[in-house]
Amino acid sequence: MRFVFTGRVIEWRGPSPYYFVPVPDEESADIREVAALASYGWGVIPVEATVGEVVFTTSLFPKDGGYLLPLKNAVRKPRGLVADDEVRVEMSVRLQPGVG
Repeated sequence: MRFVFTGRVIEWRGPSPYYFVPVPDEESADIREVAALASYGWGVIPVEATVGEVVFTTSLFPKDGGYLLPLKNAVRKPRGLVADDEVRVEMSVRLQPGVG
């Protein structure tokens, strides 16, 4: 399951700042349809994502019926990405081995 979308970087200030790109509603709805085949627990969904030239693996966090894509420092810093920057994301949901 592959997606391409653009979104604005958001910052969540917890114990330390975290940066995310919200997954759009339509894509989130599609992901929910395969969540049981992909999630390894706690509702997180493993993905491989590309932002710019950086390919990375992470897990989507469920939030308010949608998902948030975490942006690791290794992804953000080389591109100088900060809150409110718009980014293009290519993303594939990684189904769990032996499922589906």
